[in-house]
Amino acid sequence: MTSSSNPNNWDFHLAIGHFVRFYTNSDQLKWAFQNFYIKETVTVNSQAYSFVPFGFSGLTTSREGGLEPATLTFPNDAAGLARGYLSEALRGRELRPDTEPAVVAPYVAEVDVCILDSDLTTKSVDTVLTTYVGQCTGGSWDDTALTISLSSVIDAATADIPTRTLHQRLVGNLPFSSNVRLR
Repeated sequence: MTSSSNPNNWDFHLAIGHFVRFYTNSDQLKWAFQNFYIKETVTVNSQAYSFVPFGFSGLTTSREGGLEPATLTFPNDAAGLARGYLSEALRGRELRPDTEPAVVAPYVAEVDVCILDSDLTTKSVDTVLTTYVGQCTGGSWDDTALTISLSSVIDAATADIPTRTLHQRLVGNLPFSSNVRLR
């Protein structure tokens, strides 16, 4: 800010960055990326994060209380690297023809939304504003971008919290056909 637009002569800079970690279903760290320090690997809490340009949408909710999945958006490059990450994250394992298919879950991603030190030479995190944890549940891509959807166990929340599941103790015998009328 300049002094003409700021009568108090404040000099205020806020640097916000994201740090994401992907884990396998055996809690093994698979990838760690950051999106602020361009072309650099940054170490935070003994974890090295490679630079990858990505965006994080965070959480959105409707007035009815339903949560939309958070999304990570990566550039869709010509080499298809991002598509490989998406495919592996949703499959929960690397695609190798010589390995037996195992029952695995998609990767879990932890995203830290951070305020970074405005002195860019220190490459340090001042404050972690929030950490979102979600499982990779879907994805898509177009010519320019690739999106990974992250869903949380909280995503089942609706306006009538807690939701109820129909079972025999509540409603009696359930019908065998889909032709059901509600009164």
